[in-house]
Amino acid sequence: MRPADGGPLGAGGRAADETGEVPTTPPPTDLPVESCVAGLRAALADRGHAVLQAPPGAGKTTIVPLRLLDEPWLAGARIVVLEPRRLAARAAARRMADLLGGDVGGTVGYRTRDERRVGPTTRIEVVTEGILTRRLQRDPALAGVGLVVFDEVHERNLQTDLALALTLDARAILRPDLRVLAMSATLDTGRVAALLGSGGLLGAGGAPAPVLTSEGRTHPVDVRWRPPQPRDRPAESVAAAVLHALRSDPGDVLVSPRYTSTYPPRFRGGLIEADQRARALASCARYPPRFRGGL
Repeated sequence: MRPADGGPLGAGGRAADETGEVPTTPPPTDLPVESCVAGLRAALADRGHAVLQAPPGAGKTTIVPLRLLDEPWLAGARIVVLEPRRLAARAAARRMADLLGGDVGGTVGYRTRDERRVGPTTRIEVVTEGILTRRLQRDPALAGVGLVVFDEVHERNLQTDLALALTLDARAILRPDLRVLAMSATLDTGRVAALLGSGGLLGAGGAPAPVLTSEGRTHPVDVRWRPPQPRDRPAESVAAAVLHALRSDPGDVLVSPRYTSTYPPRFRGGLIEADQRARALASCARYPPRFRGGL
């Protein structure tokens, strides 16, 4: 297969470079976090640790690891990204793999308690907190890892705090070349920067870690309310409301159910009900391109 310009295609259908390999960094985006990438590169190269505060949607989870993948100090080592929840870990890995034009398990993979999708060429590994803690206990030096990213570090619990403490101890004693990056949308940056700068319990102390802040982006939102009809099923009612919004407005739609006497909270349901609504929308032949993806 060849793209429109005649160049060869790499894995996942993305155009390869002159060496025949798929690039390890995605093309530039307009996401707000892009403005912090240069500062992050400098901070991690000079100080070895940094704190990034960025609001939801800025791109910190999926853009930052990819932008750091080719840094000289990484020297081909892996980036381990800690995500607090399994769903977030899988979603982040899939998005990064998609940005690279490859498949999960290639350059980007993930590892959770009940699932493992990594391979010999994996450079970015998204893991849940228990996975990282057990790895640090088996291999305190984190051999083959050049950067550990603690995403959503404000969601503190025993596993996350233990993993951060063990990582800082490893950096202070065994791996002075190991880089550490803490990221969050809502974060006490001063305390986290001081902790990273001190090197943890076994560190020698030092100046607080550099703090970088990404600005957010807001978009106008209109709220439209369409009461359900008494004879409508929940999935059909949602589909009708969404299709009405798509016909009357050019923008995107976010569905947020409000419960009335017709559909009280006990009918809220879970993934099965959400999947039924998605199928009802996807079955509308007039708008099939707008409904893609999964739950």
